[in-house]
Parts: sequence; structure tokens; C-alpha cells
Amino acid sequence: MGVQRKSRQLVLQLLFQSDLNGESLRDPDFFRTEKPKVSERAQMLFQSILDKRTELDRHIESASQNWKLSRMGAVDRNILRLATYELLYCPDIPGEVILDEAIEIAKRFGSEDSSAFVNGILDKLLNLRNKDP
Repeated sequence: MGVQRKSRQLVLQLLFQSDLNGESLRDPDFFRTEKPKVSERAQMLFQSILDKRTELDRHIESASQNWKLSRMGAVDRNILRLATYELLYCPDIPGEVILDEAIEIAKRFGSEDSSAFVNGILDKLLNLRNKDP
């Protein structure tokens, strides 16, 4: 498994914990893994997502019909935050790769319906990204 996938999974776990416990978890000990590149990327992503959470949530809610974030499962909500951040702020990562990664992570960590739910919302956000010049 590559650095990007491992760091995404670590970020998801930290976002989930932060979301449920209301903690910021900015302590570097949470990011220690066996690979420094995974830790560095995960810490950068996690802090950036927390800093832009309100904006990310607004984008997610605008793309999800009849779903408020509070009604979404915590795993799905945080996968969407991670992928939305990457769609908006990581132009070097192809949108299709972001969607594929989010769907695979949803299959691993989410419910039976998570991958389809995540795919539907992210597909709308990807279409918006592709429309922007």
C-alpha cells in the first residue's frame, strides 16, 4: 500500500476520532507511523482539513441532496471531507484518483452503502471541479 493511501487512512481515523470526541488532536504523537512520509502527509492533510472544515462542509452539503452532514454516518462524512479537500486544494492529484481512493476507503471502513453514497456526492463535486477553468 502506498504513502498516499496509508496517509488517507490515517487521516480518516483521526478525523473520525476528532469528529466524535470534539478534539482537535493536533498532538504530533497521533501521526507517528513506521514511515515518516506517511506521517508528514497525514499531519498536513489533517490540519488543513480542520482549518477548512466549514468550507468543506458547505461544499459537501451543496452536492448532497436532502442530506445534512449531521445525518451522514461519521465515516462517510469524514471520507467526504478528506476527498473534498483533495478535490479543491490538490490539483496535482487527478480527480478520478481521488474518487477511486475515497470509494476504496469507504468500502473498507464504511457501511455496505458507503461507497455508493460517497461516489454520488464526490462525482458531483468532481464535475464542478472539471467545469472550473
